Amino acid sequence: MSLTESILLWTNAVLVPLGPLGLFVVAFIESSFFPIPPDIILIGLVLLQPENWFILASIATIGSVVGAIFGHAIGAKGGRPILNKIAGKHRTEKVESYFTKYGDWTIAIAAFTPVPYKIFTIASGVFKYNWKRMALISIPARGARFFVLSAILAFYGEQILASLELFLGPISIVAICILVGGYFIYKKLTGVRGQSASSVS
Repeated sequence: MSLTESILLWTNAVLVPLGPLGLFVVAFIESSFFPIPPDIILIGLVLLQPENWFILASIATIGSVVGAIFGHAIGAKGGRPILNKIAGKHRTEKVESYFTKYGDWTIAIAAFTPVPYKIFTIASGVFKYNWKRMALISIPARGARFFVLSAILAFYGEQILASLELFLGPISIVAICILVGGYFIYKKLTGVRGQSASSVS
C-alpha cells in the first residue's frame, strides 16, 4: 500500500467524519501537547477535497496558533519542571539558549519546520516570552507551512507526495537559510543607514 493510500484510508476512517473540526482539534492539541503533526490530516483532507484547500489551510493555521497560545499558558503555569518532563533537561537548556540567542526567530523557525512545535510554545511560557508576540509570529510562519503544503497538493495532486517525502527536509533547511540570511542582510542595511544618518548629523 502506498503512502497516499494509507493516508486516505486513515483519514477516511478517523477524521473525515469530523471534517474541518477534526483538523482544527488536531492542529490545536499538536501545538500544546499532542505528538502527531496536523500536516498528516491536512494532506489527507486536501487530497479528498482539493477545492477546499484554502479553507483547510486556514483552519489548520488558526487551530495551530490558538493551540500555541494554550501551550504558552501551560508553560507559564507549569514552569520549567513541566518542560523538563516533556522535552528533557538537556533539550530544555538547548531551547532556552535558542530563545536567548535568536529571540523571535526561534518561534518563526519552530513554527515553519518539522521540529516539535509544542516544545517551543510551552518554552515560550516558561521563559516569559510575550504570548501576543508569539502568536503574531506564529500566524505567518504556520500559515506559510500549511498554505504552501495545501496549495501544492491541491494543484499537483497525489503525484507530488513522493517528492514531498524526499525534499520536505531540504526545503525546510533552505527556507531557514533564506529567513536567517534575510535577517542578517536587514540588520546590515539598517546598521549602514544608521551610521550614515549619524555621520550626516
